[in-house]
Amino acid sequence: MERFLDVLFEDGSVLQKEPDTYLFHAGDPVRFVHLVEDGAVHLERTQIIGQVMCFQRARHGDVLAEASIYAEAYHCDARIVEPTRLRRLCVDRLVKRLETVPELTRAWQARLARTVQTTRLLAEIRGLKTVAQRLDAWLDQNGALPSKGQWQDLAQVLAVSPEALYREIARRRALKASKEVD
Repeated sequence: MERFLDVLFEDGSVLQKEPDTYLFHAGDPVRFVHLVEDGAVHLERTQIIGQVMCFQRARHGDVLAEASIYAEAYHCDARIVEPTRLRRLCVDRLVKRLETVPELTRAWQARLARTVQTTRLLAEIRGLKTVAQRLDAWLDQNGALPSKGQWQDLAQVLAVSPEALYREIARRRALKASKEVD
């Protein structure tokens, strides 16, 4: 079903959120599901050692914590990282629509399946030992580097420091330049 999320969230309320605020916290009861219309939200969980792990980087067109509609409470914090506009729908209403409109159900299931596939691929990439291997695997799936302004985001996706990614990109460019001179 084309643009099924627009149909699914058509009567959801609109929220505007500012950076460094939270939409919900781990342990809060799940009452709403959110569609990001503009901006960015990170699903984060703080580990015992204090490290913050990001489990989702939701942007335009992403459903935030979509698996939470099947849970009693959120498992992560949803931190707003840039000015964000969301569409919010009551979980009960979303579930009712999925139960009564088979086309929406199939589209929702397909979206969840793609999310699982993407997550598995990302886990495989992050399991590689070197920055070069991670970047190669990512490029294999995505074709080309994003624009320079998005390299920091790519470093987060690859679970490497921005500096390590910049060094690897510079190394590749220097290697390419040396081959062009030969």
